[in-house]
Amino acid sequence: MNVVAPITAYDPAEVERVSAEMLAPLVRKIDDERIYPEEIVRAYGKAGAYGTHIGGKDSDVDLTTAVLAMARASEECLSTGFCLWAQDTLAWYIASSDNDHLKTELLPQVARGEALGGTGMSNPMKALGEIEPMRLKGERVEGGYKVKGLLPWVSNLPEDGYFGTMFHVEVEGQDTPKRVMAIIHAGWDGIKLKLDHEFVAMGGTATCNVMFRDVFVSDDWVLADPAEPFVKRMRSGFTLLQCGMAAGIIKNCIDLIKQVETPLGHVNKYLPVQASDLEAEYDALVADVVEMCATPYDESDAFYLRVLKARLAGGELAMKAAHWAQLHQGARGYVTHGVAQRRLREAYFVGIVTPATKHLRMLIDQLEG
Repeated sequence: MNVVAPITAYDPAEVERVSAEMLAPLVRKIDDERIYPEEIVRAYGKAGAYGTHIGGKDSDVDLTTAVLAMARASEECLSTGFCLWAQDTLAWYIASSDNDHLKTELLPQVARGEALGGTGMSNPMKALGEIEPMRLKGERVEGGYKVKGLLPWVSNLPEDGYFGTMFHVEVEGQDTPKRVMAIIHAGWDGIKLKLDHEFVAMGGTATCNVMFRDVFVSDDWVLADPAEPFVKRMRSGFTLLQCGMAAGIIKNCIDLIKQVETPLGHVNKYLPVQASDLEAEYDALVADVVEMCATPYDESDAFYLRVLKARLAGGELAMKAAHWAQLHQGARGYVTHGVAQRRLREAYFVGIVTPATKHLRMLIDQLEG
C-alpha cells in the first residue's frame, strides 16, 4: 500500500509565517538555553511540510518541497532545520517500506506533526560502513524481536516520540548476523532516554541516548527483515533530504555578507570570496539537488554516487560560506549573540552529521573504485 496524496496540503505561506514569526524570534533562546521548539516543529507539520514526499516507492515522489521547507527553517536556525530533517526521515522510512500497519496507523500522524520523532541511524549507517560496531543486538522471539543495547544520538525525540533504527540478530548456521530495521516507540517498556546536548551548537534538538533493556519489537513494527534491500531503496532520499539543511544555512550566510556591504564593503572587497562567488556555487548545488529530488527511488550506484557528491558539496559549501560570513561580518559577528559565530558553529554540524564528510568521501571512493 502506498500513501498517494499528501496527508495535509502543503501551505508555503504558512511555512513562511512559522519561520519568520514563530521561529526567528526564538532562535537565540534555542541556541543559548538549548530548548527544544516542539510547538514550532509541530506547526511545520500543520503546514504540510512533512507530507509531500510520502507517496511510496510506486508513486511519483518528489523531495523538492520537503527540502525547500527544511531549507527555509534552516535559514533561521539549523537546530530546527535538523529537527525537520529527522521528522521527514521518519516519514520517509515508513512510506518507503512495505509495512501497511505503520503506513496506516503511524504515518498520517507523523506527516501532520502529531507524532514526532526521527532517525536512530547514526550508528547503523556507520556500522554498515564498518566504521564502528552495531550498538543494538536483537534476539528472535515469538511475534517479534527482543532488543538490547545503548543507541547514541537519536534526535527530535520527545518522551512519546518514535524513531527508526537497526539491530543485529545472530542466525544459527551463519557466520555473520543479519540486520533488521524497525520503528521504535520511546514509551515502550525497557526504553530509557537520556538527553545528550553537550555540543557547541544544535542543543535544541531533543537529542537522546537511548537505552534498550530487553525491549520487545513486534513484527508489526519491522520495516525490513533483512534490512539491506530496504537501505538501498531509501538511502538516496535519506541523504538528499539533508541538503535542505545545507541550503538554508548557505543562503543565510550569503545574506550576512550582503548585510555589511554598505558599512564594510570598502575593506571587505579585499577578501577573496564575495557573496557573488558563493551564490554561483549555491545556485548550482540547489539546481543539482532539485533535479535529483524528482527520482529519489533510483537505486543505481551511479545515482547514489551523484547524491553523495551533492551532499558532500553541500556540507563543504556550508562550512565555507559560514567561514566567509564571519570574516565579512568581523567583530560584530563575533560577539556572544552574533549571528555569524552561531552560523559558523552550526555549519560544522552539516560537515559531521552522519554521513560525515569523511564518511561521504569513503563511500564516494568505494563507488568510484
